Amino acid sequence: MAVPANTIQTMTRVGNREDLSDIIYNISPTETPFVSSIQRGKANAVYHEWQTDTLADADDDNKAIQGQDLDNQSAPPTSRVGNYSQIMYKVVGTSSTQRAVRSAGRSDEHAYQMAKKGKELKRDIEKRFLSNKPAVPPTSSVAGEAAGALAWLRTNTSRGSGAGADPTLSGSTQGYPNAGATNGTQRAFTETLFKGVLQDVWTAGGDPSICLLSAKQKVVASTFSGIAQQRRETGNRRATIVGAADIYVSDFGEVRFVADRFFSDRDAFIYDPEYWSIATLDPMQRVRLAKTGLADRDAIWVEHTLRCNNEAASGVVADLS
Repeated sequence: MAVPANTIQTMTRVGNREDLSDIIYNISPTETPFVSSIQRGKANAVYHEWQTDTLADADDDNKAIQGQDLDNQSAPPTSRVGNYSQIMYKVVGTSSTQRAVRSAGRSDEHAYQMAKKGKELKRDIEKRFLSNKPAVPPTSSVAGEAAGALAWLRTNTSRGSGAGADPTLSGSTQGYPNAGATNGTQRAFTETLFKGVLQDVWTAGGDPSICLLSAKQKVVASTFSGIAQQRRETGNRRATIVGAADIYVSDFGEVRFVADRFFSDRDAFIYDPEYWSIATLDPMQRVRLAKTGLADRDAIWVEHTLRCNNEAASGVVADLS
């Protein structure tokens, strides 16, 4: 249909106001299941240390003759382990002009970006503390690094064939993790592998309640036969089929399958939250940096480390495909 001559159309007008929503849509997730589940503590030095110990094996032949002189028994020393603190930070610099400009969706661009950086720092912490990265001692020119959870696990591990190897400590049985686990041949995640490590953890004395997984491996875990009841009662309505496995009922107690967006596809991390904690040396804080020109600069930082109270209370099924 023809348009009459001299009809005013929006395409030729220059005075139309823009239609920009005052809502900013951000899809990036900020959930941190591991960091949120573990304990909190205090560090008082850059190298934070603690001790671990175990009981002697149960002896079903423990006996003595009446009146005998009792011998001293072996009393092995504790093991002394530690982790280095790591400074993690975010900085925002915003020009004075930008702060004076009227923005859509936020009243102050600088404040908005600082809020974003706080959430990003939270994600960084989760990813680092779940990593296979070893600890690195700080020097005058090298940043200190905290070993992630996967770099601690040496007792209850299931690794792929070939080069798959456990992490190492700076000493034979003491010190800090100085090398992460070595990747082996990848294999499918199976219930047999999961139950094997779960049994090992329980036998070692642990009482794990969480199995942390990537989205990919969480889908696999939902097919395990040990998952909890798959139907949910909904009154007089038709029952709902629950397709995801949240609780695994094992021979050694219930274990929650938890998906973590920042965790490796290669691993299934089985742990007891009571045996992990974050030791903070310098608490998270926001500080205004020196003004050197026509801009404002603010930083958020924290210095802390991951404390593995006893790695035998956890386990890992590694090298998953």
